[in-house]
Amino acid sequence: MFPLAAFWFLYFGGLGVFFPYYTLFLRENAGLSGTQVGVVLAMLPLVGLVAQPFWGQVADRTGRRGTVLTIVTLGTAVTAATLGAAHGFAGFAAGTAVLALCATAIVPIALSVSFAALRGKGPHAFGFVRMWGTVGYLIGVAIYPWALHQLAPAAPDGFEPGLASLFPVMAACSLAAACLWPWLQHGGATAVRAQRGEWRVLLRSRPVVRLTLFTFAGYLCLQGPTAMFPLFIRARGGNLGTVGRMWIVMLLLEIPLVALSGAGLRRFGARGLLGVGVLAGGVRWLASGLTNDFATLYVLQLLHGVVVAGLLLGGPLYLEQVVPESLRSTGQSLLSMLGVGIGGILSNTIGGWLIDAYGINVPFIVGGIGAIALGCAVPWILPAVERAQQH
Repeated sequence: MFPLAAFWFLYFGGLGVFFPYYTLFLRENAGLSGTQVGVVLAMLPLVGLVAQPFWGQVADRTGRRGTVLTIVTLGTAVTAATLGAAHGFAGFAAGTAVLALCATAIVPIALSVSFAALRGKGPHAFGFVRMWGTVGYLIGVAIYPWALHQLAPAAPDGFEPGLASLFPVMAACSLAAACLWPWLQHGGATAVRAQRGEWRVLLRSRPVVRLTLFTFAGYLCLQGPTAMFPLFIRARGGNLGTVGRMWIVMLLLEIPLVALSGAGLRRFGARGLLGVGVLAGGVRWLASGLTNDFATLYVLQLLHGVVVAGLLLGGPLYLEQVVPESLRSTGQSLLSMLGVGIGGILSNTIGGWLIDAYGINVPFIVGGIGAIALGCAVPWILPAVERAQQH
């Protein structure tokens, strides 16, 4: 389990530097408008519509899931290192699209590798391994602002001149994760191969189709506010340090909840995890959009851990219970492509437009109301499946 835990730790450590601060970089350092920021962020899920199923099929057809995971992680390292050289809206849109060719496939394939390698290891094995991704993310998001200010102090107005350093840091973490290839499992359940055209089974599966639609709706409501959160904090007078501290609070509850996801799966089932996760996200963003009090905002961000353990992990866990072993990578990639991808594209784009047209609070209020309604409708949308005991 150690190589898998190390992979999640290193790669998510880079994400902890990149994701919370890239939006702020685009708006303040690159000078993009809210709508342009939304479009640039939408490049990730847009390109993922093609990249994720492609890499998923390569992994399942060849049975070399660990090798494919290493390839896309190495590609992410290279493209992240070059993204900082982009200029203007067109440059960052194109550069982010190139980054997405590999980066969007990492998590779905890492999930398929983890599920296969940990089969039979007990109900808590996956949660323990995935928890180290959250720990890495926490370290990245907590240390980066401090380290940045040692090299390039912030301007009096809060502007961060050294924020472009997030690109080489993300690249270095991805490269370190890719170097774990020799220690990843390459046989057993991770090497099961799919037959030509077998992926069509997923499109005829009622649980898979409904899960995909539910995930799409969940990300449509929640992804835009998550991506725009740094702008939300800046609009309330916060700075880079405030954004970092908010993310630390978000991750405090996430670590134990992810570690105990196996117990949660046995207690509530994957469908229950999904419902709780989406409801928590709705309450978080609706209440955030209605308050200007920073103390209240800090408390509300604790719900982020419930969203991750519910929606971000509940979806893959639900899918793992209904997908054939030979289609693990394709199934996780399709879920990410059709649910997370399309939902993320629309949510980021609409969220950016709503900020420009109606103000920073509107995407959070609208998304929160939609997520609460969706969470309440879980029993009518998702069919019940047997609660897995092995993950």
